[in-house]
Amino acid sequence: AIVVDSSQGDSTFQHDMVRWMKTEFPDLQVIAGNVVTKRQAKHLIDCGADALRVGMGIGSICTTQEVCACGRAQASAVYSVAKFAKQFGVPILADGGIGSPGHVVKALCLGAGAAMCGSLLSGTEETPGEYFYDESGVRLKRYRGMGSIDAMKKGSDDRYFGANTSLKVAQGVSGTVQDKGSVHRYIPYLVQGLKHGMQDIGAETIESLREKLYSGELRFELRSPAAQREGGVHGLHSFERKLFAT
Repeated sequence: AIVVDSSQGDSTFQHDMVRWMKTEFPDLQVIAGNVVTKRQAKHLIDCGADALRVGMGIGSICTTQEVCACGRAQASAVYSVAKFAKQFGVPILADGGIGSPGHVVKALCLGAGAAMCGSLLSGTEETPGEYFYDESGVRLKRYRGMGSIDAMKKGSDDRYFGANTSLKVAQGVSGTVQDKGSVHRYIPYLVQGLKHGMQDIGAETIESLREKLYSGELRFELRSPAAQREGGVHGLHSFERKLFAT
């Protein structure tokens, strides 16, 4: 499959690109995006997109909503686009905002077929960049958004239609993430967390999650700030967080 990478996929540039690829290579699977509304999704589906990426301005290093005032809450975007694209048999990928196995579970429960994990995997040994230690001795690795100035200087400004502009406006930042070890240890933790989530929900497969969602058996609730606090670690003087043990 070929992924057409753009922060705003509903553009004439991507429309033409997707149409050309599907005309010249009919059997090629094309993943288009990013989109966050049903109208954006329809335009790319009409162009022949086989799958869609959903998400705008919600990544951990993204400032699109702040700078451009464009974007959408990810849960709303995933649910809305997935429900619409389902009519055409087009799957979606939830792209952005994934910070834990629980977020992957939520994305799948909202209709996504898969979730992209950027910052979630960025501190692993296999990702680009060198490790270094901060003043307190914590092992870190640099992580930059595709919309950051650092990335734009390396060519990512095409993604934001800024290649020919004299002034580059950042839609992301550069930062650091903590060392997470090897993906060979970290991904099994993510997979097991996903399994636990689906077990608690009572779904054996991702397809059964969708069936429960669209039949009304799987439902979501609005949670107050107090409920959100109760859902995390609270009431302790101090604690140590270990994600997994082998």
